[in-house]
Amino acid sequence: MQYDTTQATRQAQRNDQSHPVSADLIAVVIAVTNGEPRVLTIEQAQALPSGPFELDHRSLQSGLRAWVERQTGHLLGYIEQLYTFADRDRTGDARVQISISYLGLTREEQAERFPTHGWRGWYEYFPWEDHRVGAPPILVDILMPRLLAWADDAEDLGVRRDRRQRVAYAFGLDDRGWNEELALQRYELLYEAALVPEATRGRDNGIPPAIPGRPMTADHRRILATGIARLRTKIKYRPVVFELMPPAFTLLQLQRTVEALAGRLVHKQNFRRLIEQQDLVEETGETMSDTGGRPAKRFRFRQTVLAERTVAGTKLPLSRA
Repeated sequence: MQYDTTQATRQAQRNDQSHPVSADLIAVVIAVTNGEPRVLTIEQAQALPSGPFELDHRSLQSGLRAWVERQTGHLLGYIEQLYTFADRDRTGDARVQISISYLGLTREEQAERFPTHGWRGWYEYFPWEDHRVGAPPILVDILMPRLLAWADDAEDLGVRRDRRQRVAYAFGLDDRGWNEELALQRYELLYEAALVPEATRGRDNGIPPAIPGRPMTADHRRILATGIARLRTKIKYRPVVFELMPPAFTLLQLQRTVEALAGRLVHKQNFRRLIEQQDLVEETGETMSDTGGRPAKRFRFRQTVLAERTVAGTKLPLSRA
């Protein structure tokens, strides 16, 4: 359920005694390192950086930045608001929990390892989302049989039909094709089918969840799925991918970063042609020799595009094979 952020904040500040309300600021901070998408986590990788909106915070964004820096030591650069959720039943708490989430894009420059916080691959949480080398075995062997069994378990014919249609749409069955942007819908279906541990928290039925994937506290994995879906959509019409790149890079590094985020391969020649046609990058005059072949030219994002931030994105030529 989505709310206007200002209205949600006012509601949280009323803090009615019979229906306690709290507002948490939650950060989905993404980096891509060595061709793998990573998310900044706390609490032994079980939670996203977060904390309550407090009276001394000048704004929601300043409060979020303060919590991320306090918990991880990481200074946020680019951030944008994701969604605001208010679901008592998704947190395992009697309070009305309002979660105001933000997406942050950065580079993983922290070399030290800490037991309480650090970077984790986002496919640890959603192993069914990585299709760069084809459909993952978990999808065919574990996930789809359990989801289809859940769909067929409904007594009402209309409910069975609706469940099967939603599963087919979200997971690309019946010749629909895999849509990388539906990461949130897929997680929500798994939650509804009680196939993820977050759905059965506090209601132990003795049956362990059938779907692999690292769980998270409260509704943080749902919020991470929201961030993944937003970013996968946004890289197709805004050049936000360059927020994740080093100052100089090869076109192959750029391609691998896009593929890591999308969980899909792109057509190499078409991708490079589109990047050049949109005039998003310029040569640095340097080359990189450790590419396994001929030295590769190094590029940088054009500073005029950085200033505009209104041009089209990469319009990814995703491979549908």
